[in-house]
Amino acid sequence: MAYKISDDCVACGACAEECPVQAITEGDGKYEIDPEKCIDCGTCADTCPVGAPKADA
Repeated sequence: MAYKISDDCVACGACAEECPVQAITEGDGKYEIDPEKCIDCGTCADTCPVGAPKADA
């Protein structure tokens, strides 16, 4: 299950810098995760200061 970034995102870029597979890019007002690249490692969620990345259920 890929992660998704919620509207809580403050566009700081911390998650994109830490993603081991470069699945996160800057979108319109928040960052976005490419579900085809995401390996569900959770690094983005661990790194995010506001907890925006969530496991897609």
